[in-house]
Amino acid sequence: MHRLIQTIVILFWMTVSAQADPSLWKQEWPTTDFTNTTIKSWKEILSGGPPKDGIPAINNPKFVRAPTENGLENKEPVITVAVEGEEERAYPIRYLIWHEIVNDKIGPTHIAVTFCPLCNSGITFDRRTEHGVLTFGVSGKLRNSDMVMFDRETETWWQQAIGEAIVGKLTRTKLAMLPSWMESWEQFKRRNRTKGWVMKQPAFSRNYGTNPYQLYDSSTKPFLYNGEMPPHGIPPVARVVRVGSKAWPVSRVRKEGGVNESGVKISWEAGQASALDTHDISKGRDVGTIRVRDANGKNLAHDVMFAFAFHAFWPNGKWMLAK
Repeated sequence: MHRLIQTIVILFWMTVSAQADPSLWKQEWPTTDFTNTTIKSWKEILSGGPPKDGIPAINNPKFVRAPTENGLENKEPVITVAVEGEEERAYPIRYLIWHEIVNDKIGPTHIAVTFCPLCNSGITFDRRTEHGVLTFGVSGKLRNSDMVMFDRETETWWQQAIGEAIVGKLTRTKLAMLPSWMESWEQFKRRNRTKGWVMKQPAFSRNYGTNPYQLYDSSTKPFLYNGEMPPHGIPPVARVVRVGSKAWPVSRVRKEGGVNESGVKISWEAGQASALDTHDISKGRDVGTIRVRDANGKNLAHDVMFAFAFHAFWPNGKWMLAK
């Protein structure tokens, strides 16, 4: 059986390598400029299974007042976005796990709330660029197991984990990260007892509230990843807090009751279920909530991602390990 599995894996990678050719993608991507790219080898780009827009991004989502929402479980995770001068908005992972991108606007700020389940990467970007306001979709492609997004204006491909254009007209353009964080629905409600907004369920036929990646964050091998594993004996799907090119293991933050170093204050609070554990998202094991602030208590843009993804995109990044 072991040899059979090994053979299947070898054949799979041979097939993937043979398909890593822009000439084969032209029919699906007729306006993408494949001559302009930062990709060193097309073998880095893999199909995740669904085609372009097979995972449908959400545009112009609807919201209800947080105190009136009664369809969410207390411990299930949401991505909270805090734009200065505006009320907080919560984007439930029960929706994002099926759609991966929400294009929205808060006040004058056009945002893209993104979640890559395979990397546990939840980042909010400013969609305003020097090239205008962009609208993002899910390409169906992966690189280092991370979602490759695309913009509908130029069909340029963007790497979600780093917020940078990697193939197409806008290659090397970078998106600004905005402060946002994952927390439990209960934690959001507690802070927004009389205000705040939460995204309504999209008008799609999906099994919202369930996790299609059961036990993924307990696995030993990331899906469709063939790169180096993280150093220092850190498990590949261990969660780390990324601020810039530095990564703090969540296990360290939790054990030490928070860390305060390099101008960054990171706290951990129990009460948030893992979205990538059990079939029902709300029943996932408690992975806690990370908050990241500067010395003055201001929210900092960050990501809580899997260790393998940090190492893949920041191979020379600094690991902030226990002293």
